[in-house]
Amino acid sequence: MSDKPTILFDLDGTLIDSTEAILNGFYKAFKEHNLTQPTKKQICSLIGHPLEYMFASLGVPKHLIDSFILIYKDDYRQNFLSQTTLLPGGFEAVSKASKFANLGVVTTKTSLYSKNLLENLGILKYFSVVIGRDDVTHPKPNPEPILKALEVIGKTSNIYMIGDTPMDAKAAKSAGIFSIGVTCGYESRENLELICDYVCSSALNAIEYIIAQNIVNL
Repeated sequence: MSDKPTILFDLDGTLIDSTEAILNGFYKAFKEHNLTQPTKKQICSLIGHPLEYMFASLGVPKHLIDSFILIYKDDYRQNFLSQTTLLPGGFEAVSKASKFANLGVVTTKTSLYSKNLLENLGILKYFSVVIGRDDVTHPKPNPEPILKALEVIGKTSNIYMIGDTPMDAKAAKSAGIFSIGVTCGYESRENLELICDYVCSSALNAIEYIIAQNIVNL
């Protein structure tokens, strides 16, 4: 292959479903502070953003946000492995992509949680780099996480970012790479189509699209 593709994946809503673990962590934080719990819809609409942004957007006073995050992380730490699954086609997508591309993960989860999850789900071995919130100063939609992943992989061309939110697409555009939106996560197709270079239903469909675009090189 003359120019081996590089494919970066978001996690939540793209490859994995950790909705239950995320919701339970948020519910516990609000309960312990005796504040009215947000709805599932309100929380899910913010998944993909850093925790501090999520809690602030849900009305948590600034001086309490660190406390909310600590409670959330304590609950999440206890339950995230048992309450997270691969989305349909997730394993197949990564396995198929690994046969012709360099693979990486760019997420707003911490890299420790991300690596533990990927190992538990049996797919960590396919990725040459995992960039989490703790690895960068500025998370998505800033391009820093993508650029850091590409620096590790050592690639500057034929690069794709697969994610389920406009933040993934915005980071990709700022980094100068092709963005693929997937509708299996937390954002509507309509919103994804406003910014993504291509939109499809799942990570597996995204990989099939990339294969089609690179067929001359495979």
